[in-house]
Amino acid sequence: MVVGCKSKFEKLRASNNIAQKYQEALKYYNKKKYSKALILFDDLMVKYRGQSEAEDLYYYTAYTNYNLRDYTTARFHFKQFTDTYPNSARAEECRYMGAYCYFLESPKAGLDQEYTYRAIEALQLFINLYPDSERAKEASGLIQQLRDKLEAKAFANAKLYLDMGLQDDYRAAVIAFDNVLREFPDTKYAEEMEFLSIKAQYLYANQSHPRRQEERFSEVLDLYANFIVDYPESKFRKEADQLNKDAEKGVEQATKYMAQVAAATAAQTAEKAEEPTN
Repeated sequence: MVVGCKSKFEKLRASNNIAQKYQEALKYYNKKKYSKALILFDDLMVKYRGQSEAEDLYYYTAYTNYNLRDYTTARFHFKQFTDTYPNSARAEECRYMGAYCYFLESPKAGLDQEYTYRAIEALQLFINLYPDSERAKEASGLIQQLRDKLEAKAFANAKLYLDMGLQDDYRAAVIAFDNVLREFPDTKYAEEMEFLSIKAQYLYANQSHPRRQEERFSEVLDLYANFIVDYPESKFRKEADQLNKDAEKGVEQATKYMAQVAAATAAQTAEKAEEPTN
């Protein structure tokens, strides 16, 4: 039975009756036999190029690849449709579907996010072109999902510096947290990142040379001051309070150290000044 079906399909492919071939391709498509439908659509594309039927072929070819989950090829054909038939009633739909294919190709947060950025760009372009479309709201929702993914990756990368536990990494963590907050000011991770910035800066200051500690512990105090204004009832408040107290002690000790260094330097200078000259 399998051999017979295959033979029938091969005879159909070899047939010069393109009208019948087109109708059979649609039947395969409607029965969700997408692999066979795609073979026939590809064969017919050459036959119908430049004719009115080509618009439907472009359309069905794009959706056939989409239903086969070949989103890269589907995206190509959706774009080809909108480029070839910009005034078609289906142009808006195909523009959206091309952007949606980028969305589906966007990987998990831990992987490279090139396609996430491309998806955001394509979806935003759709919104700009069709601001009154019913799909514009859907596109906005998809963009937010993609931005959430980018936030999660950026946050994880920033935390990685903190987890590595080296002095330079602590400073890099502070910078990374600040960059994430600037890029995503409404991120749901904002509270935790502000707290972790305090922690990273404290660890950075604590491992610094005494000559640099006064300045670096003072930055902890500044970060803490901003944090309690933004999140006075934070779940991280207790630990943040302790870091602030420890930083205040650090500033005090660093100030004393620098005063001792200055006094010792002054004493040495005075001693040299009193030495007899030959």
